Amino acid sequence: MSYQYKFQRILTLKEKEKDEVQEMYRGSIEKFETVAEKLYEFLKKKETLEQKQQTQLQHGLSVQNIRHHQQFIANLEKTISYYQDLVIQARNRMNWYEEKLVDMNVEVKKYEKMKEKDFRRFLRDIQLMENKQLDEVSVVQYMKRRAR
Repeated sequence: MSYQYKFQRILTLKEKEKDEVQEMYRGSIEKFETVAEKLYEFLKKKETLEQKQQTQLQHGLSVQNIRHHQQFIANLEKTISYYQDLVIQARNRMNWYEEKLVDMNVEVKKYEKMKEKDFRRFLRDIQLMENKQLDEVSVVQYMKRRAR
């Protein structure tokens, strides 16, 4: 008598879904890291540019160069704002997949726990059947001895 879990297909399906969500979560982490690194690069670029401009202002700078720097900084700020939005979206997506992954893990654990309990019940039933068979054999042997 071999053990067959009645919800094995469901468990397999849930594990597959969990693996897919886990892959999506990993992808969302990578996307978040990529966008956050880009944002960091632009922030660092802006900081460096502002420091450079501050230094140049102390040594004297033409009005045209000041306007050029201000325009460039304004464009950088627009880019930074855009990447900040992307970071927020990527973080939200990452958090959503994380929550979904936690839910999927809980669901898979439930089915695994049910399988564990079902298997223990299966083993207990086999043990009971074996004990019953042993009792029957003992009774038959006892009757044979007594009949002699």
